Amino acid sequence: MASSLSALLNWRPNTPFYYGWLVLGLSGSGAFVATAVAGVVLGGVQSYILEDTLWPRTSIGLASSCGVWMSGVFAPFAGRLADRYGPRWLMPVGVIVLGLCMVSIGGVHTAWQFFLAAVIGRAISQPFLIGVVPRTMAVNFFNRRRNVALAFTGIYRPISGALIIQAFSLITVLADWRTAFRLLGFFSLFLAIPMFIIMRRRPEDIGLLPDGARATPVSAQSGQTAAGRGRPDASPAEASWTSREAMRSKAFWMVSMVAFLNVTGSSGLGFSLVPYLHEFAGLTTPQAAGVLSVSTFLALSSLVWGQVAGRLTPRWCIVGAMGVSALATLGLLEVNSLVVAYAFGVFWGLFHSALEVLLYMVLADYFGRNSYGAIAGAMRPFEAGGLGLGQIVGPVVYDLTGSYTILILFSAAVQGMAMCLMLLARRPERRPAAEPA
Repeated sequence: MASSLSALLNWRPNTPFYYGWLVLGLSGSGAFVATAVAGVVLGGVQSYILEDTLWPRTSIGLASSCGVWMSGVFAPFAGRLADRYGPRWLMPVGVIVLGLCMVSIGGVHTAWQFFLAAVIGRAISQPFLIGVVPRTMAVNFFNRRRNVALAFTGIYRPISGALIIQAFSLITVLADWRTAFRLLGFFSLFLAIPMFIIMRRRPEDIGLLPDGARATPVSAQSGQTAAGRGRPDASPAEASWTSREAMRSKAFWMVSMVAFLNVTGSSGLGFSLVPYLHEFAGLTTPQAAGVLSVSTFLALSSLVWGQVAGRLTPRWCIVGAMGVSALATLGLLEVNSLVVAYAFGVFWGLFHSALEVLLYMVLADYFGRNSYGAIAGAMRPFEAGGLGLGQIVGPVVYDLTGSYTILILFSAAVQGMAMCLMLLARRPERRPAAEPA
């Protein structure tokens, strides 16, 4: 009986391709539902909610910011859990909690009820379904193709945001915004089943190696294969830092500060983009939401950035992308028509959308995979702090000044500061390890 239960729990589908691509693809469905309570979606659909409820404009921004901040508090613990248990146990928990929260949002009637459900859903779903856990899984399953795998985890959220904003608008027209949240909640609950069946911690747990490489027998005499090369199919060895070693390095803290500045600038702009284009550029709300969708959808460019990073290094890609993103942000002040708005959306989306995933490529490049979850989780509070701050800055600036001009200038300035700091964040030299993480 025990052996039958063990066999049932350990069953997994056989695939004609490397199993890592299956777990990577399924993680995209988790990111899809988790994006429903992310700032990019709440910012894009806030007009529908506020028009129906007449809540203060800052209520949505405050819920989004607090949810992000709580995800930052939880992320370091999620990172250590990801290193130890992997996504098989954590991601089903994430979709269940998220699903219950979104079904609850569909039935709320006060701002505090919305706030509570949105904060809980965001705090759990971000590290379990979007950030630390799926990225740790990607780093564990891939080595040579690691940048491409991380690029996929980076594009899931913005592409999902683009799709959800449009689907949300359609469902709201046909029914209401509450129905949209309920439908997404039920879909999230369903995902717990395939998540538990398919997800695994590392390829070694199921007899595989990263990238699908095969272990090649090595000659006892020469340490080489018959072809004269040692283990040609295995992934190249890499130095893996412990979390304590990483956090003692100057590079970790500099990259973390870059994440804080970058996300503060970009999230502040993204969260308030639809209201700005509607009120100051003369676009209708659906047109403005369309610009945001196009911009977020262009996160597909992260796949190209993943290839480029393999040649130029992630660090130099970040420097270039941040510089262009800061200039594009300033260009938003000149947007005065639908055509120019879409031009901005395309240009900004091609460059700024890749920055988050490039930063996580830097962590993998600098510190390896053995404690990647703990290291990425330790950086997440900086990212979450910037994300929450950025999402509340826009509504506060608007309430105080009646304009978004200061927000746009602020966003460009902090992105420029992040670019300069990234120039200084060079690869660290590893010191002798003393204690495990």
